[in-house]
Amino acid sequence: MSRLDYSKWDHIEISDDEDDTHPNIDTPSLFRWRHQARVERMEEQKQSWEKLNKEKQEYKNKLSEVEKKLKKHDLNEAEMKKALMTKEEIAKQMHEFEAKEEELSKKDKLTPWNVDTICKEGFSKSVINKPKVEETKPKTDDEIYEEQKKFQEKHKEELQNFGMLSKAADSRKYLQDHPHLISDKAANYLVIWCIDLEVEEKRNLMERVAHQTIVLQFILQLAIQMKTDPRNCYNAFFNRIENEKADYMDSFFAELNSFIGRVKERAAVRVEEAMKRYKEEQRELELGPGGLHPVEVMESLPPKLQECFESQNLELLSEVISSMDPEQAAYHMKRCVDSGLWVPDAKNASVMKTPEADGNEAKITELDSEAQETPQTSSNAKNGDGTEV
Repeated sequence: MSRLDYSKWDHIEISDDEDDTHPNIDTPSLFRWRHQARVERMEEQKQSWEKLNKEKQEYKNKLSEVEKKLKKHDLNEAEMKKALMTKEEIAKQMHEFEAKEEELSKKDKLTPWNVDTICKEGFSKSVINKPKVEETKPKTDDEIYEEQKKFQEKHKEELQNFGMLSKAADSRKYLQDHPHLISDKAANYLVIWCIDLEVEEKRNLMERVAHQTIVLQFILQLAIQMKTDPRNCYNAFFNRIENEKADYMDSFFAELNSFIGRVKERAAVRVEEAMKRYKEEQRELELGPGGLHPVEVMESLPPKLQECFESQNLELLSEVISSMDPEQAAYHMKRCVDSGLWVPDAKNASVMKTPEADGNEAKITELDSEAQETPQTSSNAKNGDGTEV
């Protein structure tokens, strides 16, 4: 069982209940002096707290003014740096105030209780149940895509207007009127637009939009360096551009040229992928009913069968098939049907196709079966599905 700690009652300062006083000393006067000294110490401690709280509140007000100033969009680079330095100095002073508060608190704790303080409230504590803050989950690729899509749909016209500007003064004014465009989403749209323009072979417009893309990216990078909102940095960026600082301009144009090179590479890849898809789609359209390509089947046929289809000679085709092994004849004719080289007609007619070398439209020869019968092998060769060839 835990015991109560009564040690705090051992250090109580009481000036008017002491019995062991010197006989030559006036006891009431001694009690008054001790009480007066204690009251003066308490007043000094109280004034120290009041002075500290007053100074702390003044610096809090200064910090609030500086933060409001930093949120404005019309600060130049010098004003921005000055405001940031002031903010750092205020933060250091606030740390000093915290140290002083800790020192005064320790002094209060070490001060013995007395008749003026023993019955006063020593401390109070209020407990408030705060709602749990939900942890922000990282956005999925689909969510990022939807946000980018909505942003582009809402600000597409403004983004294109900005992308076609060529003068720094015009760009500064436009961003001042449309500060919401200073964002990663806007830069992403301009990058995609640059690639589209290069694919369309609009090179001059692509290079202009590329310039504006790098302008936005440099502003965003400057915001990271200054640890502030990007919308507060566009004036600082354009000031550097207008002053034509050699190192900064060299860095800007080096990044611009590098970006244009990457746009050209990506556009070339996109064109190559589009051509590949087009060829695949064309090949799908040229496939026969059985899923085989007529050119590939034609190239795989024995030379004599190739000659029959090239000359579109049914008599020669019948003779060649008759001279072949029945299984081989059935195999090749089945492939011809699946590729569309040989089209049996439901009305007792047959169609022979000859694919041209470039794989374009095939030549078609229709022969009436009453005038000439469909060629067959001497042993009635059959296709894989059981139909006679």
